[in-house]
Amino acid sequence: MTLASLLMIAPFATLGAPISVPPVQLPSVAMNASVRNEVQHSIEKGLAWLEQNQNTNGFWSSPDQPAITALVLEAFELGPNRDVKAEPLAVQKGYGYLMGCVQPDGGIYRKELQSYNTSVALLAILVRNRPEDQPVIAGARKFLIGLQVESGDPTNAFNGGIGYGSTDKHPDLSNTVFAMEALRYSEHLGEQKGSAEPDLDWKSAIHFVQCCQNLPGSNPETWASADPQNKGGFVYAPGQSMAGETNLDSGRVALRSYGSMSYAGLLSYVYADLKPDDDRVTAVKNWLRTNYTVDENPAMGLQGIFYYYFVMAKALTLCDLGPLEIKDGQAVNWREQLALKLINLQQSNGSWTNENGRWWEKDPALDSAFCLIALDMIYKNQP
Repeated sequence: MTLASLLMIAPFATLGAPISVPPVQLPSVAMNASVRNEVQHSIEKGLAWLEQNQNTNGFWSSPDQPAITALVLEAFELGPNRDVKAEPLAVQKGYGYLMGCVQPDGGIYRKELQSYNTSVALLAILVRNRPEDQPVIAGARKFLIGLQVESGDPTNAFNGGIGYGSTDKHPDLSNTVFAMEALRYSEHLGEQKGSAEPDLDWKSAIHFVQCCQNLPGSNPETWASADPQNKGGFVYAPGQSMAGETNLDSGRVALRSYGSMSYAGLLSYVYADLKPDDDRVTAVKNWLRTNYTVDENPAMGLQGIFYYYFVMAKALTLCDLGPLEIKDGQAVNWREQLALKLINLQQSNGSWTNENGRWWEKDPALDSAFCLIALDMIYKNQP
């Protein structure tokens, strides 16, 4: 099953089932028809803004960061009115630019952030679903697999992770989940060839991911905390949280779990095919239920808020079984809540922009791509 068709079907079977499983019947939580129409209008308005704000050379925002253009292209490809027989000129030019970023080593980048750019670009190429792109896909897969850290010490917390690339091999969860996603969705290409293709060491990758989780027993790192505020959530990298530290009543200092990385952690476990009753999976889902909100990136405020919406929509689409049960036993229609939040945040010109500029989020092309992908998944993946 292609990535494009996968993201367009109804929500999938329980977390831990293979990524390509067929849809199942779920409890009815259909979006209000009026809201659904608003979502479609919002997507159309956002894509129109992106078409009008493309550089003449085919990229969006920066020629040095193909990942931004790739995210925009993914938004176009997943849009509700996509016509494979009539690809917009902006999309054609965007892919032309993206293919021009393919390097002799198989990576898809310019000068820096090799892993991030390659992972996101690979996903955009997969969504387009053209047989002639398979050599590029194979080269990008091999490049990403080669970036996985293998320290020789399986107990090393960083073993199995992926960083920004050859100039920065320090693994972090964000880069690792982008790579896991691209490699999982492209693995069928190796299977079709009928030969032994290189693959990610998934066991090592899981080791790295769990070493980013506040869950003693699974994470042997001394900073891992079981206090109610943080248990089950995720941080950016072993020993590093962008949300900082917190002092516990016991006198210990714990790293604070936060929203975007916790959804990224859940996504990592989905791509790694962990079972739904795995302690690591249930722990992060419990943290996310307790801290559910569409008003901020929990523990980070508005920092990285659009990335938060982006990973939230992906994670909940892949493992949601209807209304999301949150704290105090409440059940919420997260799709409708998130959709309305994104619609209300959209600028009059069709774009989105974060007032907080951390992690490039004052870039309207990047923010708009994050929001449009989230809306695309909400629009297409409802019961």
